[in-house]
Amino acid sequence: MVILFDQYNMPDNVYELIFATSQQVIVGKLLIEEIKQHDGEMGKTEMSMFATQLHDGFTIETEQRFPIPIKKKEKISYNKRQFYDRILTPMKTMGMIQYDMYKKNYKISEQFNKNLMKIGLMWLQETRKAPFPFEVKK
Repeated sequence: MVILFDQYNMPDNVYELIFATSQQVIVGKLLIEEIKQHDGEMGKTEMSMFATQLHDGFTIETEQRFPIPIKKKEKISYNKRQFYDRILTPMKTMGMIQYDMYKKNYKISEQFNKNLMKIGLMWLQETRKAPFPFEVKK
């Protein structure tokens, strides 16, 4: 997954930085909140039940902030296969969620933060390298 962002227009939350659509932002946030409600860990069965619940659809209360805070009910429905392909798998590969193959459970991970710090260090190393000599032929 590629993260593109504008440093002058950073979003308010990390989900808007990671996901392309507002529906994906909501589903990603719901997933993390669901894992938090299960004490930071969810088994495969619980994850499947959550994906099925998303597939069937349910209503959540959202808040619109502009011009004044307004709460409204919104129906959320997300295809189960797309949930695994577009939400869970990217969050696993970026290090936001960790899957333990032995325990067969998912948990929130801090690896995402460590990866971003590593990327920052890679950039600092790149900027400090000596220039590579090359010539442009005419």
